[in-house]
Amino acid sequence: MYKLKIKTSILFLLFFNLIFSQEKKIIEIIEAGSFDRNEETNPGANILKRNDKIRVHLFHDGMNIYSDYALFYKKTNSFKASGNVVVLQGDSINLLSNYLDYDGNVRKIIATGNVDFSNSNTNLKTEILFHDRNAKEFFFERGGVIKDSITTIKSSEGKFFQENSKYTFNKNVEITNPEYYIESNKLDYYTISEHAYFFGPTSIEGKDYDIYCEKGFYDTKKKRGFFTRNSKINYNNRIIEGDSLTFNDNQEFASATKNIVLTDTINQTIIKGNYAEVFQAIDSAMITKKSIAIKMIEKDSLFIKADTLFAIGPPENRIIKGRYNVRIFKENLSGKSDKIIINQKNGLTKLLRNEISERQKQILTINEIAKINPIIWNGASQMTGDEIHIIRDVKTNDLDSLKILNNAFIIEKDTLGENNFNQMKGIKLFGKFHENELKTIELIQNTEMIYYLYDEKTKDLIGIDKAICSSIIMEIENNNIKEITFFTNPEGEVYPEEEMESNLKVLNGFNWRIKEKIETKEEIFIK
Repeated sequence: MYKLKIKTSILFLLFFNLIFSQEKKIIEIIEAGSFDRNEETNPGANILKRNDKIRVHLFHDGMNIYSDYALFYKKTNSFKASGNVVVLQGDSINLLSNYLDYDGNVRKIIATGNVDFSNSNTNLKTEILFHDRNAKEFFFERGGVIKDSITTIKSSEGKFFQENSKYTFNKNVEITNPEYYIESNKLDYYTISEHAYFFGPTSIEGKDYDIYCEKGFYDTKKKRGFFTRNSKINYNNRIIEGDSLTFNDNQEFASATKNIVLTDTINQTIIKGNYAEVFQAIDSAMITKKSIAIKMIEKDSLFIKADTLFAIGPPENRIIKGRYNVRIFKENLSGKSDKIIINQKNGLTKLLRNEISERQKQILTINEIAKINPIIWNGASQMTGDEIHIIRDVKTNDLDSLKILNNAFIIEKDTLGENNFNQMKGIKLFGKFHENELKTIELIQNTEMIYYLYDEKTKDLIGIDKAICSSIIMEIENNNIKEITFFTNPEGEVYPEEEMESNLKVLNGFNWRIKEKIETKEEIFIK
């Protein structure tokens, strides 16, 4: 341990002596129009001036300095230059200013007045520029403008790192390009690659998009980027938000990951999920991983869940499609299906099942088909059919009407009798909403009914009404059937309950799916 300490000390002394034994680089006077001294006005200075043919020319460690006038201090190895000052160092530095102070011992420059700094890629204009030759850094703090062939950058303060051609801007940054405009509080910009890195609130405005983020990267040459921290993209009133966003302007493509919110401000629709892709050229968006759409309805919202959701088409004619495990929910109305199609223009929502092959149609029973058919619940009523349509008034955004096409079936649990079900079925069903509540239902073609009748006063069961007719109209109040009207030669009979066998108490196609009923918007992910 003692020997190691001695060796370390010797190495340190050798390194220390090597540094200070190196010859100090002295500022050289190459030429000047005149040379003078005046100890009264400029003590310790050599006064250098230009004439008609020769400018003041100083040199220090690979750097040439030209000016009209200079005060050179040999003792401190420094000078002050003024009048059309030019600093040249190979191909890397071309600096112009009105005034320049230089300390040769620490190799630091302060250039002031109409400062113009150029390297191989960019040009910087500012009023005061600090340059540390040892660190190969430039710094300005009173505003600067940087330009390349097509891009202009403005910032209140910034630093240029010569080694990697990087600018760091810390305040009020603006980047202007014919194809985009960027504002940021803090960013790094690499002049060779033309890459920008953001470290604070930043906005990017393109021809048909706006981007906001608080951290991110943007390739200004290829117009593509990656953004995080409160990031969002606005594509013509379609706003995409997420924990992280990728963007490619040339491909007109964006994707988002985790906690995604896609807002359609024109159609008052929000879609959420954990992964999304947006194709601006074809006005298409795909959202998956716990995807849910929220359609704003007066004083309420309709929630639509599917494994994958699509928003397709321009705002004035946008269609939302959902595939696999579709669930919908709003107050007093919920449903399930394999697929969903929502037309924002005409207000039509279709709940669909997957297509059944001709072979399946031959094999499956009516009851088995009823198990896979689209289903909706309105209050206590369960309604199923091959295809369900919900129509919205596009002017008021309220629910307007309901249609069930083929195999329409309504079931309502009898509230007074255990395991008793009121049932109605027909080929088609038409319903009408008022103030977003279902008020009337009409079943047409080959309608059948089973209904439990009770004494209004005693609540005793009178019997079971079983009937068939061409159509039935029901009046709904407080989400329960209030009145039933039969049309066109109804045929029916009221049976005492004890005289009706169990299998006759249900219509063909009966399937009570109460376990699937969605009671809250949270249940659309678990039922």
